[in-house]
Amino acid sequence: MFPFMNAMTEPILRLYPPPFAEVSLQGLYLGQRLHRLGTRKSPFVYANFVASLDGRIALEDPATGKTYLPKSLTSPHDFRLFLELEAQADCLITHGGYLRALADKDLGNVLQLGLDAESRDLAEWRKTEGLTPQPAVVIASASLDFPMPPSIRENGQACYIATGRNADPARLEYWRSEGYDVILAGRDRMVEGAPLVRKLGDLGYRSIYLLAGPSMLDTMVRDGQLGRLFQTITHQLLGGADFRTVLPGPELGPAGCLKLRSLYYDPTSPAGAGQWFAQFDSASIKPPHE
Repeated sequence: MFPFMNAMTEPILRLYPPPFAEVSLQGLYLGQRLHRLGTRKSPFVYANFVASLDGRIALEDPATGKTYLPKSLTSPHDFRLFLELEAQADCLITHGGYLRALADKDLGNVLQLGLDAESRDLAEWRKTEGLTPQPAVVIASASLDFPMPPSIRENGQACYIATGRNADPARLEYWRSEGYDVILAGRDRMVEGAPLVRKLGDLGYRSIYLLAGPSMLDTMVRDGQLGRLFQTITHQLLGGADFRTVLPGPELGPAGCLKLRSLYYDPTSPAGAGQWFAQFDSASIKPPHE
């Protein structure tokens, strides 16, 4: 990943809400206590993306057809905040595409905390907050065709496979025979937001962090399940003819309306261009009591 930084010493600037002030990056997202905002009846769902000014979150390599995250989009500061969000999760939702990329070594493993210097303090933070050593993992997949990373069982994480009711019966049986619980949360083969969140709440999970990309965000927003969106916006134009954006589906309408909660300016990265750290609450659901 990124070289470890003993402390995030460079201040960032709070632009909203007022007053304008210099604040510390480290601990910025931990202070929100997201793990205390949800209940079993109504889990708190949040997502995080990094995007360029022209809306790219990933590009596609025309030679291989693989989607990749440009290095210029990432920074140690953004990654620190990503880890702070992960630290507050009872449960992570990822997807089969990520596990395939992980197996191909196209992406790094972000399914555990505390295994390296960047996140050791966050593992201790989870302990003091009474959270499990590692969050549970939910793998959303329509095809059920992906390799299971050994790190999940090695670290004792609860792991579920989520799919739709019309998923391939042979693949369902395979994963059950491997000892994994399967969650049916969709009318066809795709996972749908509302039934998945409801079933995770029944299992006792109260804070759910989406690592599953645009399609999962789309269904969560359309089903009125998204509580908060965190978005890093880097001050660069990426370009690229084949690219991915935050949402892949048709027009959202009122369901897509968000309310700005806070906005911070990081003038130092990436590469001196600067970036915003923005947070939005869903306008379609009642904000949790804090």
